[in-house]
Amino acid sequence: MDEPAPTPYAPPASGSVTVYRGGTLIDGTQSAPRPRTTVVVDGAVIASVGPDEQLATPEGAQVVDLAGRFVIPGLIDSHQHLATPPNRPVAEAALRRQVYSGVTAIRDMADDLRQIGDLARATRVGEIAGPDIHYAALMAGPGFFDDPRTWQVSQGETPGHVPWMQAVDQGTDLPLAVAMARGTHATAIKVYADLPGETVAAVVAEAHRQGIQVWAHAAVFPASPAEVIDAGVDAVSHVTLLAQQTADEPLSSYKTKPLLDIERLIESGDPRLDALYAELGRRGTVLDATAGMWLWVADQADDAEAKERALANDRLSAKLTADAFRAGVPISAGTDYENDPAEPLPALHSELAYLVNRCGIPAADAIRSATAIGAASMGASDVMGTVEPGKLANFVVLAADPIADISRLGQVVFTVKRGRRFDRDSFFSVEGRA
Repeated sequence: MDEPAPTPYAPPASGSVTVYRGGTLIDGTQSAPRPRTTVVVDGAVIASVGPDEQLATPEGAQVVDLAGRFVIPGLIDSHQHLATPPNRPVAEAALRRQVYSGVTAIRDMADDLRQIGDLARATRVGEIAGPDIHYAALMAGPGFFDDPRTWQVSQGETPGHVPWMQAVDQGTDLPLAVAMARGTHATAIKVYADLPGETVAAVVAEAHRQGIQVWAHAAVFPASPAEVIDAGVDAVSHVTLLAQQTADEPLSSYKTKPLLDIERLIESGDPRLDALYAELGRRGTVLDATAGMWLWVADQADDAEAKERALANDRLSAKLTADAFRAGVPISAGTDYENDPAEPLPALHSELAYLVNRCGIPAADAIRSATAIGAASMGASDVMGTVEPGKLANFVVLAADPIADISRLGQVVFTVKRGRRFDRDSFFSVEGRA
C-alpha cells in the first residue's frame, strides 16, 4: 500500500503546548488592546488567554517571548478566486504567500470545486502551506452560462449541469440541487445572476433548511438588492451593486445592467441606499464590500474609457462603503483579485489600507473586518475570528502597532495557523520557496 503524502505543515498534536508571553493583544472582540498578555496554545486550539502574571507556564511547554510585539487574530479574505481557471502552481503560490502574510482563512467565491476541494484538503491537513479554505458552489439562471468563466471552471463537463455550478429556474428540484451542492463539501451556495427575487428566496429557504449558507451578489438581476437582502441571504458581495437599487428602470439581466447616475450618488447618496444599509444592519447580513477592487480593475483596463469607468466606480465604492460602515453594516474585507506574484504581500493588505485611507474606517474596525466579521461572513465565528480560549490558534504576531498605522499589518513576524507557526523570514528563504 502506498505511503500517505507528507504533511510538513500539519497542525501540532493535542498536548503539544506553546506559551506566547508578553505581547500586546488586539483580540478582535472590540476590547481595548491588552498589553503584557499571554496566549497558551494546546495543539491547534487556544487553551487560555490572560495577563502574563496570572497564567503559569505548564511543565514542558515551549515559551515564546513576544515583548514589544503585537498580536491580532488571523486575517480572513472573504472574497477570493483560486481556480478560475484552474492553475494548481499559481494557486499554491498564492496560498503560501497568504499564510506567511498573516492570512489564516479565505472564502472562495465559486470556482472549479474539483480543484478547490483538494486545495482545501491539502491546506487543512498540512500537505501545503496555506489558509483554511471555505468555498461556495454557484447557482444562477440558465442565461448566465454562456459566460466564458463558467466554461473555465467546468472543463470536461457542461456548465450549469455540474454540482458546483448549477443552472436553476422555477422548475428546478431545489432540494436535489442544494443536496448536490452540499455534496461538494461547500460551505455555502453562491447566488450569482439572472434569477428573480422569488427564486432567490426559494434557494435561501431550501439551503437554510439543509443547513448550508447562502452568499449572493448584492444584485442578482432581475432580483434587486432589496429583494436579495429580504430573501435572507447570509452575506452580499460588491458594494457598488447596491447602487442598482437606485436604477430608473427595472433590472433585467446580468449582462444588461442599467446606467446609473454615479456622480449624483457620490455627491449626495440616496435614501433608497440608506434603507438598504438599515436593513443589512438590522438583519446582521455581512457586506463583503470588495471596496478596493475597482482600483485593480482600473489598472487592468485595456483603454482609457474602461479605465475612466473603473475609476468612477472606485469613487462610488469608497463612498458607499463609508456610508454603510457609518450606518452600522457589518463589513468584511474581501478582495476578488490577487496581487502580482512578485509582490511580497497579498491583496488583503491593500484592501485593509483602502478601508482605512479611502473609506475613513478606523484601523481597529478595519482589522475586525478581516477577523471577527470575516469569520461571520462564512459562518465560522464559533472557531475563528477572535483570540479567545476554545477557538483555533489562528493569530498573527506583528513588529509594530497596526492600530496606530494600518500599514504595519505588513510587518509580520510570524503567523500561527491551527497552532502551526509560519515564520515570515522563511517565506523569503530559498528553502521556504521550494
